[in-house]
Amino acid sequence: MVSVAQNFFRLFRGEARNGELSHDVTEVRAKRHSSGLNELTKMLAGQENLCILDLGPTSPQNIAHLTGLGHRVYNEDVLLASMDPTFVAKNEDGSTSVNLESFLNENLKYNGQQFDAVIAWDIPDYLHESLVKAMVERLSSVIKPGGVLLAFFHTRDAGPDAPYYRYHIAGKDSLDLQRGPQFRLQRVFNNRHIENLFRDYSNIKFFLARDNVREVLVVR
Repeated sequence: MVSVAQNFFRLFRGEARNGELSHDVTEVRAKRHSSGLNELTKMLAGQENLCILDLGPTSPQNIAHLTGLGHRVYNEDVLLASMDPTFVAKNEDGSTSVNLESFLNENLKYNGQQFDAVIAWDIPDYLHESLVKAMVERLSSVIKPGGVLLAFFHTRDAGPDAPYYRYHIAGKDSLDLQRGPQFRLQRVFNNRHIENLFRDYSNIKFFLARDNVREVLVVR
């Protein structure tokens, strides 16, 4: 298990069936259709040995699905890493601040690795404000030209106490949702905010889902 103070960046290849990846507890999970995932699946179809970065908690289901398609999968739990007390300080007014330089010195470092696709899930909605732009800029530098990034953004109707989910790929256009820790939404991006966030990308496509989530697929 990985503690808050232990971020990790791992490469998974081949079948994801070893003991290290079998710790997910079996439970009833909600099903969710994802138009964004479906579009990403189409863009990756017919290609092999692509390099894909998953920025959510480790999911044996995601690893097995993507490696089963012949791809290499890297995983880095950015949200968990951002809560490391080494980087976080509490201010006198009760708010928190993050030492951006220290965080970037230890996270989102890929040692020259370039990615064909990044799955960011809804991480930007939960990250500390000071980290969001820095994360997107770092990702821009490691996504190959023509590479894609899939991200989810909550709409205003979701509310700050909207439940946090871990996303597990169940098929080309479907996800299993597993309730995670009760992380609080830090902000709600509107379309203009999202476009500004990804202004250095060549194309952006929005998909509005029924569960107060806006899916976004951007092309580098």
